[in-house]
Amino acid sequence: MSKGHMIPLVDMARQFARRGVKATLVTTPLNAPKFSKTIQRDRELGSDISIRTTEFPCKEAGLPDGCENLASTTSTEMTLKFIKALYLFQQPVEQFLEEDHPDCLIAGTLFPWTVDVAAKLGIPRLVFSGTGFLPLCAYHSLMEHKPHLTVESDTEEFIIPGLPHTIKMSRQQLSDHIKDETENPMTEIIKDVMIAEMTSYGAIVNSFYELEPNYVKHYREGVGRKAWHIGPVSLCNKDNEDKAQRGQEICFSEHQCLDWLNSKKPKSVIYICFGSMSIFSSAQLLEIAMALEASDQQFIWVVKQNTTNEEQNEWMPEGFEEKLKGRGLIIKGWAPQVLILDHEAIGGFVTHCGWNSSLEGVTAGVPMVTWPLSAEQFFNEKLLVEILKIGVPVGAQAWSQRTDSRVPINRENIQRAVTKLMVGPEAEDMRSRAAALGKLAKMAVEKGGSSDNSLVSLLEELRKKQSNSN
Repeated sequence: MSKGHMIPLVDMARQFARRGVKATLVTTPLNAPKFSKTIQRDRELGSDISIRTTEFPCKEAGLPDGCENLASTTSTEMTLKFIKALYLFQQPVEQFLEEDHPDCLIAGTLFPWTVDVAAKLGIPRLVFSGTGFLPLCAYHSLMEHKPHLTVESDTEEFIIPGLPHTIKMSRQQLSDHIKDETENPMTEIIKDVMIAEMTSYGAIVNSFYELEPNYVKHYREGVGRKAWHIGPVSLCNKDNEDKAQRGQEICFSEHQCLDWLNSKKPKSVIYICFGSMSIFSSAQLLEIAMALEASDQQFIWVVKQNTTNEEQNEWMPEGFEEKLKGRGLIIKGWAPQVLILDHEAIGGFVTHCGWNSSLEGVTAGVPMVTWPLSAEQFFNEKLLVEILKIGVPVGAQAWSQRTDSRVPINRENIQRAVTKLMVGPEAEDMRSRAAALGKLAKMAVEKGGSSDNSLVSLLEELRKKQSNSN
């Protein structure tokens, strides 16, 4: 799975366990250490939560050793092999379930075979997609109505039919498995995923009602599926230790990062991070670096050293780090994103619009510069910019599929968006709206809040279903 699925699933399991439910996480030996310390602390505090591991079938799938999550893949071919490898988990997972006798199975979307396993054991299967309600609704509309077939070119815009808001996109912004009408392995996988979603007991969504109320209603009534919003699940991490270790070991001391932020004025620093799966060329990284230098803003920039060409270590302008010492902090590797976003010094967030990042930005109450890199992220950008009005888009020229990271990126557009977010005339209005949303996010998970009530309702329904089956 991707970190975008694993991290919220771990937080979700912790929420269940804190409610008196026994929770077991199934993962691989390489992924387990990324959250084992957090699980151990919860166990010491009384939660009945544990981890079971099974080997990832790298060899059987034709993948290199250690390629145990999507972030480790660097091409479409590797991604397809990885997804096919997930189907090889059925036998060991089924064995675990037969041994543990759970009352419910929660599975990510890329494990559609868990529908059959749950049915065989007579237990409900809940699907977790790792995204919000708007992309779920948009995908269903695109798959059902296929409006992209009515346009004459890849750049011509069309309206996604049936949604609560007018959302336009073009064929070039579609995922290949939607755009390509010919049968291919990815198309077959997506069909499996969609069928599994529609035949599951229901969906668990890491969102909260106040963020996208129209799409919560549309998914339940228009798509016709049961759904429970229980987010933002990141809010189960209360202290700095939990926030710092969320996901995996960070590449430097959290105190080093906090000390740097503590030296800055409130709302004066912009945070730049494009998630665990984004791949940039050296030329693109150079454009970002030059834009940040020209913006005259203080920043924290998380740089993933996983570019797609051999010059991956030669992109940084000579003397860049030294020149901007004090004004900019560059983190090469994993960063404690929730810890950083929650700091009062952060005034904005440049994001790829992955759902975890989008929701964590909302929860922290910070406005965002939006830079979507895939179709799902495009929908999240629409939510942030057009519906919630707390985002500034970099522009269509920066949009790309993950497998095509060579699109031109214009440093002037990046600088413009950063400046508009941090010091432009609209900045204060966006900051005010973002702060209000952040308060609503925190209220949602408190006792009696919308997500708290939704979680209580889910657990009550599952207990009643289990009781009736005995």
